[in-house]
Amino acid sequence: MAMTHETIETKVGWMIVLTVLAVSFGGLAQIVPLFFQKSTTEPVAGLKPYTPLQLTGRDVYVREGCYNCHSQMIRPFRAETERYGHYSVAGEFVYDRPFQWGSKRTGPDLARVGGRYSDEWHRVHLVNPRDVVPESNMPAYTWLAKTTIDASNIEAKMRTLRMLGAPYTDAEIAKAGAELAGKTEEDAVVAYLQNLGTALKNAR
Repeated sequence: MAMTHETIETKVGWMIVLTVLAVSFGGLAQIVPLFFQKSTTEPVAGLKPYTPLQLTGRDVYVREGCYNCHSQMIRPFRAETERYGHYSVAGEFVYDRPFQWGSKRTGPDLARVGGRYSDEWHRVHLVNPRDVVPESNMPAYTWLAKTTIDASNIEAKMRTLRMLGAPYTDAEIAKAGAELAGKTEEDAVVAYLQNLGTALKNAR
């Protein structure tokens, strides 16, 4: 028996099954081609995977929920590019797992914050944001300067990222723990922030 429009709309089971199939095929048609486009799968010129310190800083950034207030995605609109710089491109984020794109902006977008301020500015900002931005409603992160990095899992983390495509060498992984020795989580977050957006800046 031919399935009519009325049958589909009145039979909840059929409606659910057909809706799931339609959404699945539509999603695959949009997503699968992206895996074969160089612009979305190849890094921009000069992009390097995070150093152990930057990688640790990124993990602290995610742990503290910084992405809840700061996006890292500049859209290709004049109002955004004039304020933040060149719009974001997929090739900048091929080593990010997960990437920090988004649309929530309680604070400014951080996609191009690398090199915009000094390390000392970032340290002061993390300890008491209102010392450098009086109108800021960002909370203070005073404990980062007092917390020494736990480097026990950095090598395993880098090996995992290498399996996912990050071009870390055995030598880089072997010395990762030593590079983190004596560093604080504040050092790591500052290193991470100072790296954001610099690959595309340097390539242009």
